[in-house]
Amino acid sequence: MIMKLSVKRTVDQWFNKIEKNPALGVTLSILWLIVIGWIAFGWNLGNTGLVDETEPLFAEASRQMLVTGDWITPFFDGETRFDKPALIYWCQAIAYKIIGVNEWAVRLPSAIAALGLICLAFYTVHWYLTKQDQLEQVSRPTRRYLTSFIAAALMALNVETIVWARTGVSDMLLTGCMASALLCFFLGYAGKEESREQGAELITNAQSPMPHALFPNKWYLAFYVLIAGAILTKGPVGIVLPGLIVGAFLLYVGKFREVLREMRLLVGILIIIGLSVPWYALVIGRNGWNYINSFFGYHNLERFTEVVNGHSAPWYFYFLVVLLGFAPYSVYLPVSIVRLKFWQRSHWRSLERFQQFGLFAWFWFASVFSFFTIAVTKLPSYVLPLMPAAAILVALLWSDLLPNMENENDTKRGFDHLPASSSISPLLVWSGWLNVVLLSFLAVALFNLTHILGTDPAISNFHELIQQSGIPVIAGVIWLVCAVLVGVLLLSRRWNYIISINLIGFVAFLIFVLTPASFFIDRERQLPLRELSAVILEAKQPGEELIMLGFKKPSVVFYSHIHVNYLGFPQEAVDHIKNQAVKGLQPPSLLLLAEQTKFLQMGLQPDDYKSLSTKGAYNLVRVPFKKKKNQKIDIS
Repeated sequence: MIMKLSVKRTVDQWFNKIEKNPALGVTLSILWLIVIGWIAFGWNLGNTGLVDETEPLFAEASRQMLVTGDWITPFFDGETRFDKPALIYWCQAIAYKIIGVNEWAVRLPSAIAALGLICLAFYTVHWYLTKQDQLEQVSRPTRRYLTSFIAAALMALNVETIVWARTGVSDMLLTGCMASALLCFFLGYAGKEESREQGAELITNAQSPMPHALFPNKWYLAFYVLIAGAILTKGPVGIVLPGLIVGAFLLYVGKFREVLREMRLLVGILIIIGLSVPWYALVIGRNGWNYINSFFGYHNLERFTEVVNGHSAPWYFYFLVVLLGFAPYSVYLPVSIVRLKFWQRSHWRSLERFQQFGLFAWFWFASVFSFFTIAVTKLPSYVLPLMPAAAILVALLWSDLLPNMENENDTKRGFDHLPASSSISPLLVWSGWLNVVLLSFLAVALFNLTHILGTDPAISNFHELIQQSGIPVIAGVIWLVCAVLVGVLLLSRRWNYIISINLIGFVAFLIFVLTPASFFIDRERQLPLRELSAVILEAKQPGEELIMLGFKKPSVVFYSHIHVNYLGFPQEAVDHIKNQAVKGLQPPSLLLLAEQTKFLQMGLQPDDYKSLSTKGAYNLVRVPFKKKKNQKIDIS
């Protein structure tokens, strides 16, 4: 016990020194964010190849922008790509220009967006707790810093965030813009008022803005700029969702008109239009109704009202996504939300603006969750923008368990036994045991991973290779140990350490399971295609066509820099070869890349083709156009 108290006092003294030395606090915060950001987003970011099918579509469209100099219309494989607006392509193309065309450049915009978001979230949580201490006239540096550290870690160290922060697509860039915009809104709303008058900066309270100021405070300005970025990343959803969240929150707290006035909404709309609309005007001017129907019609309206590309799911789909995507911390979300008592509207309306931070996070979480639950097309990445709100809610829950450093009794007891079981919410205790159940479930599921996973046509002996790798056993052991430790902490009433065990367990899971698994999948699934792309580059004759039969792997286009003609069925390929032979093209051959099963179904005889390479489940052959009379290619 003496040792525990000594450690506790040492920690308190350390944070008190940080409180007295702001430069030390800033340095420590930056180091923490760098470590968390590197582990979650930077480590081995570009050491695996692009993952089919979506990531190479973005990567190649961005490369085409750099090569052609056309920064308005995205193209992939010679065709316009209207799925997403231009910002993600611009970011990747700029990264290509700086560090070269490679996997690091493809994923760097996503990683930077994620890192920027956790930095701003850290600042916002710390600012909120500082304001709370000022209101209560206490100093609790340990609580402030630990809660901010936890919030940043929770936001970064979950499967949903890590997957999309390490993937070169638009989802994390959208989340970075949208979530950062919402945090900036709250900072502006809650009191970070900054106005200029006669060239001098005046810091005032957000509730009393300068009556004649043309522009709102700096945080509201940042909100508008980031909303424009979200619109340029994924379209109308970039303003609809934040507008829904902010509008619902302001209506609930009864400050809708007041805040809209202080936000200088008209100026904000002009800023958003000025930054986002010009590209849309240019791309529509070039492509007309093709763009309007494809992007606004198919990729926005139809995705919300109809099932697109077969991405349907039951109504409870996002409950499972949040449960597993934010695991293992997701079990604490219900108690984090109930703790707020958000239904007590009169209570929330009576509080200072900054004290409504938890309520704002709840509206953020609920609005995103409800919006995409209503939408007909469902994908796991759609609820990525609610993960920052989930992290904030759980971090604020844990801040209640951290001691008040000004309380002498707390110092004597030590924070490992604080608070006593009688003051702990029964819901939190039940959530702790649900934490044990979830960790145990994950352990059992991972031990039996080979019985759960389906087959992968690109990896013939997929289950055997997974088992031989030892990854399922390592993963199961990690979560089983965590389950035991959390159970022990619950029985010994050491509440504060529980979240640390979950975070440490996830870091171990990332290092010893997720990272090796990504290298395994890359080696078995993507490496054969990269190797075949290299062979294609060497073997392809000028003007020779490349056909991909039975599957679509856009990574071949990116790595080979060659146009690919996709054909779905063996008979279609046979007919195409016959038609090309009649045309008398030069060179008198084409390259055929096919899965082995599809290739055999074509019924080609050995003298009908020349094998160039076989990698994994794929064959690459050259098919000459024969001119022999009555030459036929039979289909077996």
